[in-house]
Amino acid sequence: MKIIKSNAAGFKDFFRELRQRGGAYSPKLLSSVAEIVRNVATRGDEALFQYTAKFDHYKLNAATAEVTNAEKKKALSLVKPEDLKVIKLAARRIEKYHRNQITKGWLINNEEGITMGQMVLPLRRVGIYAPGGTAAYPSTILMAAIPARIAGVEEIILVSPAKDGKLNPLIAAAAEISGVKRIFKIGGAQAIAALAYGTKTIPQVDKIVGPGNAYVAAAKKIVFGQVDIDMIAGPSEVVVIADSTAKARFTAADMLAQVEHDEMAAAVLLTTSEDLARKVLQEIYQQIKTLSRKKIIEKSLAKYGAIIITKSIDEALDIANLFAPEHLELMVKNPAKILGKVRNAGSVFLGSFTPEALGDYLAGTNHILPTEGTARFSSPLGVYDFYKRMSVLSFSPEAFRKLSKSTAHFAQMEGLDAHANSVLMRGK
Repeated sequence: MKIIKSNAAGFKDFFRELRQRGGAYSPKLLSSVAEIVRNVATRGDEALFQYTAKFDHYKLNAATAEVTNAEKKKALSLVKPEDLKVIKLAARRIEKYHRNQITKGWLINNEEGITMGQMVLPLRRVGIYAPGGTAAYPSTILMAAIPARIAGVEEIILVSPAKDGKLNPLIAAAAEISGVKRIFKIGGAQAIAALAYGTKTIPQVDKIVGPGNAYVAAAKKIVFGQVDIDMIAGPSEVVVIADSTAKARFTAADMLAQVEHDEMAAAVLLTTSEDLARKVLQEIYQQIKTLSRKKIIEKSLAKYGAIIITKSIDEALDIANLFAPEHLELMVKNPAKILGKVRNAGSVFLGSFTPEALGDYLAGTNHILPTEGTARFSSPLGVYDFYKRMSVLSFSPEAFRKLSKSTAHFAQMEGLDAHANSVLMRGK
């Protein structure tokens, strides 16, 4: 793991490489995923079940792909009471937070004879992707399904790979609590394709949400336009801005928490204190010894871990805004004072007792966040992602006449005579 000063000769090249680390959408990967998507789109269930057998190593057919009520009941019976309790707690907090995002339609009548407005309508059917093979993430289901349900989505469908063809109990519990009615035991790029185009077994959806591996992300990229998607999720990342008041052990622990996701994850500390930088590095080496995902963490830190010494907190903020991280922690004396200078981040965590892990599970904010710099222009998943907006317009004959000549004039300026005629004929 590197310690580098922001004014060092090679800093700009180093930082550019750090920001562009993803590489998930290489031409080779996109080509192989495009073939999977194309086959599922054209051959439907036949291709879907062939890919499931090939990649996930279990056989499905039209009768066994969807989780039955008996399978749900059995899976739910295996959930430990203490696990169910904490999932329910998280669900309550997520729902409480997201209910503040409900959006209403509106109408205005501030001109005589004219009514204009906007209808806000929930999407009809949404597909959620959740990893569920070797690792299960029930938190992702809560984060995706609860906002969709609050928005009023009519049907929420979950797809998740099933290890040995069996539904993970924690996935079953999160789905039940979130209001998911239908679960299919499929994963990978083939699941995304099935949701996007529909097969005899899997219904077509209007939008696909939820993170996955590089193949899932590439498939979402390919099917966008056929359906809507939440985002192209890349490797996870955290940036910590810290001054001399920060606790080294907390800072190190939060960085390690982020890079245990996978070998492409990034953890960056921006600090004005060289003393803190040294202590954090020592803490990382000490804490890593006891962690179960030590090998993944070591590879991730070696490639995408960094401690950057900055001249000031303002410079640290400039660098963080350029990075536009998924998670940004402000471990400074007065984090609220500098919050207004943060322009680009998926989620911001203020102070030493607001670790990113709280946002992942129990705080209530959404953990499906923009990555790889996309926080420059995109937002966390929320209730608003499950609406569509429709314009409404009504003119009385009198109101029409006031604007008809100008409307026709504008159409003629653009050379669209038929447009102009459709207005002018109403005045005859």
